[in-house]
Amino acid sequence: MAEGKKKTGSGSSAAAEKAAAAPVNNEHEKKKQQFIVRTIWTLVMIAGFFAILGAGHVWIIGLVAVIQILTFKEVINLATEPAREKNLPWGRSLNWYFLATTIYFLEGESVIYYFKHIVLVDNYLLPLAVHHRFISYCLYIIGFVYFVYSLEKNHYSFQFTQFCITHMTLLMVVIQGHFIVNNIFAGLFWFCVPAALVISNDIFAYLCGITFGRTQLIQISPKKTVEGFIGAWICTIVIGVCLSSFLIRYKYMICPIKEIGANVFTGLQCKPNPVFLAQTYPVPTSLQQVFHKETFSFAPIHLHVICLATFASLIAPFGGFFASGLKRAFKVKDFGDMIPGHGGITDRMDCQFLMGFFSYLYYESFVSTHHLSVGTVLQSAIISLEPEDQLQLVHSLVQYLVNKGLLNEKALECLS
Repeated sequence: MAEGKKKTGSGSSAAAEKAAAAPVNNEHEKKKQQFIVRTIWTLVMIAGFFAILGAGHVWIIGLVAVIQILTFKEVINLATEPAREKNLPWGRSLNWYFLATTIYFLEGESVIYYFKHIVLVDNYLLPLAVHHRFISYCLYIIGFVYFVYSLEKNHYSFQFTQFCITHMTLLMVVIQGHFIVNNIFAGLFWFCVPAALVISNDIFAYLCGITFGRTQLIQISPKKTVEGFIGAWICTIVIGVCLSSFLIRYKYMICPIKEIGANVFTGLQCKPNPVFLAQTYPVPTSLQQVFHKETFSFAPIHLHVICLATFASLIAPFGGFFASGLKRAFKVKDFGDMIPGHGGITDRMDCQFLMGFFSYLYYESFVSTHHLSVGTVLQSAIISLEPEDQLQLVHSLVQYLVNKGLLNEKALECLS
């Protein structure tokens, strides 16, 4: 009997241990499966990005536009979910209308600015270009008037909240994304490097955090540590300098876009911005004996990349913290589930919009070289001059080119 009870007790104990181990094994298998899915989709996204990068600037701009729209959709979906219960008409449609109007205005501005030589000589596009801002304003006013018209009693507070959330999302996502498009026009270097810096910082913040992390950085994101924050800053600078040293060898990466159909196979040709060219600097006399050199060569772009890496490490993460706070406010884990293993588009792009906007402002303030372009002259001549003055300008320009020997005298006869 004693032996029977002992066996029964042993069997019960083994069954209990097996039952307790089952959830652990299931949890381990679940994490393993999530890691595999996350890794596969990471590789898919990397391969897709490089394919689009090689396809050309238009495809990359299309990618940015899609990301803008999907991010807007995810954020708005969080805020407009209660609208279904209130049966408010046209709420979601009005959000999309404001999105379309904003994209039309912003991207239209970029197209007109960078492709004046195409837009301003087309009979159909010229009126749209000349009156673009007025048209955009009228489109916005239509949406604004309809919003006011659609206000319903007992729902004022909710509707105005939705209106504010929509405009905040347009500001944080679409308007900042517009400047990322401008970075692409300025050269793929100014698109790829800032994006790579944010990704590198995110990776090294995680690695340094789990290795050295001890001190919590911010309450809204408890897993972030001061040690990971600082370690990622140093690593991001190193990655940025190495990456820029590689990319500046290729004109496809550093040249501004001039031809819409340009891609990695057609390439781009331009006179490189001076920041991409190695320049010679003297070594201080006190250090010449140490380094055995009187001069050293250094491309100024590396200093600019260090500044970008510093912003990507110290400021851009707060875009992620902002997104974390927003998710906590709406009590959700992720903005969506569009990317298996990664959550939504917004979860991956929360820092990129802030970084892209800063990169544009930095480029325009400290790097861009402003030259008088054909498009600028053409815009001034078409918009500011009367037809008689335009003809006189053409005649004078042709006369000048004939005198320089660049045109045959028959060109003047054709004008006459």
